[in-house]
Amino acid sequence: MEKALLLDAGKCTGCEQCEIACSMIKEGVSNPAKSRIKVFNFHDEGRFVPYTCTQCDDAWCQQACPVDAISLAPTGAKVVSDALCVGCKVCTIACPFGTINYNPSSGKVIKCDLCGGDPACAKACPTGAITWVDASATGYEKMKSWAQATDAGQQANA
Repeated sequence: MEKALLLDAGKCTGCEQCEIACSMIKEGVSNPAKSRIKVFNFHDEGRFVPYTCTQCDDAWCQQACPVDAISLAPTGAKVVSDALCVGCKVCTIACPFGTINYNPSSGKVIKCDLCGGDPACAKACPTGAITWVDASATGYEKMKSWAQATDAGQQANA
């Protein structure tokens, strides 16, 4: 069964436990700035939205990498090889979501790799805003069928 992160902004309180857990696992420090998951704070609305790499099927970051440093892991994650990454940052430009970032400490890029199939962010989230679920539970198929129906409707109206 394929699994995926399910992010539910409606449950997010902005506690940043996901960011702390990620930075501890990945960088060995409690520093949200070094996390691969971020919580965006919409101050005016009093809302928080967790976001991270969506592990795109046709990953633009992977396609843009000139040294093939990004590969597909068994978990479905696109993983950056530190040994191959030259720190050119082309992948950061290619990502339309801004979820792959340059780490000046290492001179390499960093992105979510789903913690090898055991995401620390999901385990640390106290409200269930981040969960590790069967990929079919994320609503991807529903969104895809809606998009296809919408596209078909637009083509019929053209």
